[in-house]
Amino acid sequence: MDTRLKTGTSRWYPVYTQPRAEKKAHQALLNKGIETYLPLRRQLKQWSDRKKWIDEPFIKSYLFVHIAEHDQAEVLMTKGIARFIYFGGKIAPMPDRQIDDLKLLMTSSLELEITEENLLPGEKIILKAGPLKGMTGEIISYRSQKQLVLRLENLGCSVIIHVSASLIDRF
Repeated sequence: MDTRLKTGTSRWYPVYTQPRAEKKAHQALLNKGIETYLPLRRQLKQWSDRKKWIDEPFIKSYLFVHIAEHDQAEVLMTKGIARFIYFGGKIAPMPDRQIDDLKLLMTSSLELEITEENLLPGEKIILKAGPLKGMTGEIISYRSQKQLVLRLENLGCSVIIHVSASLIDRF
């Protein structure tokens, strides 16, 4: 592993990939010794002649890199990477907690859905039980059901989790 990439203060950054290049970009970054996270979900795909389980990126055209600020150019020079995500004119870092929460979501058995709708902020809640205990989010009304929404800042999308109201507390 390239120790040059591990010096300094590392932070998580979301990066935008070329269309349908998430897996190849992820592998190219790993080959460079760059810590990366690509959330995948297993889906059953059907073709005219067969069905097959495949791992698809959970958030299309996104993956996450854990790097020091001076390593951003190395990421951009990786095949399949289009650009970093900007917020307020600067490359947008993500708190470690958000990546930890996303990893926890991906290992849970909850039904997850990704949406790019601009969801309006609602009542703040915290999960009080289950595999996601301690995770915070907002309640919204969506498709006539109460659902927990974890707003991932600086990502431009929200994760919708179908969860029972008995598992949440207000704060």
